[in-house]
Amino acid sequence: MGFGMYSLIEAVVLTLNAVCVLHEERFLAKLPGWESAPAVPGYGEEATVKAQLFHLIRSIRTVMKYPLVPMNIFIIIFKLLFG
Repeated sequence: MGFGMYSLIEAVVLTLNAVCVLHEERFLAKLPGWESAPAVPGYGEEATVKAQLFHLIRSIRTVMKYPLVPMNIFIIIFKLLFG
């Protein structure tokens, strides 16, 4: 079994799924700094790695929520047809 383009796309879609299903109140709110992480740092301030990671999670959950549905359907149908 080789590592091809389909395997790479499937891994990316599964990773995006994992980020999108994180529940805001049950999981993310328990992380220290989730609520206090500013979306955009002030002028001249560098965002910490933690704040950048929280912003990335928020962005993925916002932007990729609806495009992931057709991608998942395509992967499921492809797996059913071609194994």
